Amino acid sequence: MKNRSVAIPCLLALLLASPAYAQIPSAASGQAYPAKPIKIVAPFSPGASTDIVGRLLASKLTESWGQPVLVENRPGAGGSIGAAYAAKSAPDGYTLLMGSVGSIGTIGLRKNAQYDPVKDFAPITLGVRAASVLAAHPSIPATTVKQLIAIARSRPGKLNYSSSGIGAPSHLAMEQFNSMARVKTVHVPYKGPSEAMTDLLTGRVEVSIQSVLSTLTHYRSGRLRVIATTGRSRMTELPEVPTMSEAGLPGYEVYVWYGVMAPAGTPADIVTKLNQELVRIFNLPDVKARLLAQGGELATGSPEAFADFIRKDVAKWNKVIRDAGIQPI
Repeated sequence: MKNRSVAIPCLLALLLASPAYAQIPSAASGQAYPAKPIKIVAPFSPGASTDIVGRLLASKLTESWGQPVLVENRPGAGGSIGAAYAAKSAPDGYTLLMGSVGSIGTIGLRKNAQYDPVKDFAPITLGVRAASVLAAHPSIPATTVKQLIAIARSRPGKLNYSSSGIGAPSHLAMEQFNSMARVKTVHVPYKGPSEAMTDLLTGRVEVSIQSVLSTLTHYRSGRLRVIATTGRSRMTELPEVPTMSEAGLPGYEVYVWYGVMAPAGTPADIVTKLNQELVRIFNLPDVKARLLAQGGELATGSPEAFADFIRKDVAKWNKVIRDAGIQPI
């Protein structure tokens, strides 16, 4: 019995050290992953951009991996309910978050958010981002950013801008404009982007930062003037329109973005496997075409690059929120 009790640990040690054992995949290993259905949490309602992008990815992942990948909508509190649920899920790669500027970047708007956007997630890849446009009603005699700034300074507190709601990207983007241009335009929040656009078209508000998709037709017809775009480079749809940075606000850069994240602690090999597959899917010709048709541009990269992007995005919007005196809700 004594010899046998010594022999068993020795045999186990030899087995564990053998090359054959090292090749046996564990349940937590990227080699075995995925071994069951995957859930992508979309923290906004069905039909929202996070839902649309999430379902596109889910369909492609199902095709390539042979495991069901489903989108679960958990809307509420500006995306924080779904994001908190994902952050607290098991870090095994089977619950992912379709993150965005709304649920991650503008966390400073949430008084009692149950997650830290930097510490509680393992970023996988930024997927797509979309610049917006600074649009003005033709009644405003400004065709450039510098002219608009001059008008705003000559009429402090009298130039109105619309947004799709308090804390919406269109609200914060305009508050960043106010801060960088050292002007005070007045925020008029609406219940959604269509209402904000309606009153811009009628001239009840003078300016607004809107998506290129919602603005392009009105710009082409002359009902709106597009003064600048908010991205780093000019839009392919509007090559004649300068960026904010080109037109008088150096360093101004605002994107609506979407990316995939997992709970913090997800094994590195699973994060790597997800990153490689999602980057491949985002760059498929049909996926790329659909995203470009929606006004987006690909922004895929490494988990490390996405983590750095998130840190900078959170810091930027926290500053805008503080400087504008927007109270967390």
